[in-house]
Amino acid sequence: MELVVAFALNSENQFEKKHFGDAEKYNIYTLKDDNCVLISEETNTFKDLDETHVHGSKKKGESIIQFLKSKDVSALVSKQFGANIKIISKHFVPVIIHDESIQEVTNTLLKHLKWVHEESQSQAENYKLFSINNGILKSVIDKV
Repeated sequence: MELVVAFALNSENQFEKKHFGDAEKYNIYTLKDDNCVLISEETNTFKDLDETHVHGSKKKGESIIQFLKSKDVSALVSKQFGANIKIISKHFVPVIIHDESIQEVTNTLLKHLKWVHEESQSQAENYKLFSINNGILKSVIDKV
């Protein structure tokens, strides 16, 4: 069981309470069994794309989606998602976490890897949102 995930991080490698698309960078990891391997660290060059016109721009969302699809990402991990979650959930499993450090989040994700992996393999029109704190909650995202 293997899952490629993108973590939305600040420049100090911490999760912040920001929308996924507003992160400074994305660290892309492969999670497999009990291991987490960093594949790449990518600067979010789309952070300010079209934001002067509208916050949560569809153009920005689509650009980030295409970029992360090219990296074979299956799940997005962030402290927060914005309105583009409705578009994101068509392509990736969105995961909201409450911890701030990469190590804490990685440990939590590895513990719940089976659930997120199963969702990523489903043939759903829209993936469900996972919220992981002490436990794990899976919920439906309203359609566009």
